[in-house]
Amino acid sequence: MNPGNPNLKSLHKPRAGRASGDVAGYMPGHEVEEDEGPDVEAPPQLADSPFTAIDWTANPDDTEGKVGAEVIQTLVKRLPNAPGVYRMMNAAGDVLYVGKARNLKKRVTQYAQGRFHTNRIGRMVRETATMEFVVTRTEIEALLLEANLIKRLRPRFNVLLRDDKSFPYILLTGDHPSPGIFKHRGARTRKGDYFGPFASAGAVDRTINSLQRAFLLRTCTNSVFETRTRPCLLYQIKRCSGPCTGEISTADYAELVDEAKDFLSGRSQKVKTEISGAMQEAAEELDFERAAIYRDRLAALSHVQSHQGINPQSLEEADVFAIHQEGGQVCIQVFFFRTGQNWGNRAYFPKADPALEAQEVLGSFLAQFYDDKPSPRLLLLSHKVEEEELLAQALATRAGHKVTISVPQRGEKKDLVDHALQNAREALGRRLAETSTQARLLAGLAETFGLERTPARIEVYDNSHIMGTNAVGAMIVAGPEGFVKNQYRKFNIRSTDITPGDDFGMMREVMTRRFSRLLKEHGDADNSHEADAEEAMNGSFPAWPDLVLIDGGQGQMTAVRQILGDLGVEERVTAIGVAKGVDREAGRERFFVRGRESFTLPVRDPVLYFVQRLRDEAHRFAIGSHRARRKKEMTRNPLDEISGIGPGRKRALLLHFGTAKAVSRAAVEDLMAVDGVSESIARVVYNHFHEK
Repeated sequence: MNPGNPNLKSLHKPRAGRASGDVAGYMPGHEVEEDEGPDVEAPPQLADSPFTAIDWTANPDDTEGKVGAEVIQTLVKRLPNAPGVYRMMNAAGDVLYVGKARNLKKRVTQYAQGRFHTNRIGRMVRETATMEFVVTRTEIEALLLEANLIKRLRPRFNVLLRDDKSFPYILLTGDHPSPGIFKHRGARTRKGDYFGPFASAGAVDRTINSLQRAFLLRTCTNSVFETRTRPCLLYQIKRCSGPCTGEISTADYAELVDEAKDFLSGRSQKVKTEISGAMQEAAEELDFERAAIYRDRLAALSHVQSHQGINPQSLEEADVFAIHQEGGQVCIQVFFFRTGQNWGNRAYFPKADPALEAQEVLGSFLAQFYDDKPSPRLLLLSHKVEEEELLAQALATRAGHKVTISVPQRGEKKDLVDHALQNAREALGRRLAETSTQARLLAGLAETFGLERTPARIEVYDNSHIMGTNAVGAMIVAGPEGFVKNQYRKFNIRSTDITPGDDFGMMREVMTRRFSRLLKEHGDADNSHEADAEEAMNGSFPAWPDLVLIDGGQGQMTAVRQILGDLGVEERVTAIGVAKGVDREAGRERFFVRGRESFTLPVRDPVLYFVQRLRDEAHRFAIGSHRARRKKEMTRNPLDEISGIGPGRKRALLLHFGTAKAVSRAAVEDLMAVDGVSESIARVVYNHFHEK
């Protein structure tokens, strides 16, 4: 490590007053104004130049033969008195911990002194074989970089945010004369207005369902819209106004879109007043059919708000966080409020050392939570967090506007935090009860099937197909905390030499692909009892299964054991077959275990119920994956199969000819008349439909 010759890396950060795309922290669905007005405190300014960090990696000669406090004492001598981020790593190169410091030299020195260390920190220091450092310009930049590295590297001694799926939004598209309303998750690459975040996809679906009845907006894709020749069923049941076939004028449809934007932007009372006035006017004109339409629209809007629970009067936009610790576990409950409306809540269970205080866990959680999403202008917390002002400045830097962090002591805001805290207590109580039950079931499973130890990772496999078409293999995973859905995998059957409907062949392909990859990526992983205990202590999840359950009988098990034997992992993995009972009746399942005669379990045995739950979950996931693949196959447009025809040209062709069938009948000259279609592309399209 040589400070005189650093390795420079430029890490670009957003500039002040800017945000990436439409952000949830602002009024949903509206672009951020650059001028916030004289009465609003400006967000902290970043320099005009890119954020430049100095990344220092230790010289191997400096740390050779040293470990723990000794290696830290060696490295700390060359550290500057500057803000930055440090990474502690073990001999295998695994990152143990990522931290940030206002003064790197002082902070890292504390680890070398060895005084007042908790068991967790002492263990971490003892395992440290080397360290890496990044010097930043400010402590704010260090905090932002720390949160990003923790999420990316997932060090086992840090507080880790688990299940950090992106939040769903409602999208009103802006790339079509007749905008549609859709559920959206992920990057905001499509032009339009985004409203959210919502806590769950179900909350978005319910809201869109009600908004369809209230504003009669379309939910079809642009390609379907362009090819409609008569109104669809949604028009018949008064869930769409039929802009595709001219049942409503463009101007009138635009009014409906504006009303929907007003409602989602918090101006719901204005919208309801206007619709109520129109209903009264229609009734006075004795146009009762039109009045009934307005009545139904009002009822739909009331339905949206009645399902939102608490709707605070004094809160425009805020996220509410409440933390509860019990039984060595943590629950953080998050509520989202936008435009004065409650858009749902979600419970998180971060991995954290039980010795950590609530304020430290919550502070680390917030930094990671907003690492890839902008924060609203107000955060309401149940506990004060460490370095609250620094955290607020860091979030403001990322979001592009001032962020206030508050722990309310009275009033409506305090009631909201108390409500979130009660939800956190109840969610953690349920989780602790479920974990206790799961532990007993896993122990019973190990005893019933003669396993050497209680399984920490169970994999269950199943296939789904219709006469061999759109065949899919599915793997679900369960552990001490229940189903681990981020570990689920599906396998689209690729082999062309498998006879349609050959379940044995499909299972052979699935197991070959699964365990070949596992050997490649984690072949040297230790799945001993000691390794499991270490992983449990660190909160990580094992890569290798302790138990594999196959939905099938002796034939399936023969195929599976052959594959495991060919790969050399038969002794490493315990595989058990679960065959359906006589007449496929639940409770009469027969189990196939190597070295034992097949057997059944008593009908009321809890282990039997547990295995049935595992098998049914694998069955559900396999069928769902198969249906999704089949639906995609059925809705595929013939134009999708043509090389060189992307979404733009596809839309242009459909707009010009109306249907894919009409495109297939067109001559080369007719195809060339379409915008964006050259002679070479026209011949590619023509040849695709006419070559035998």
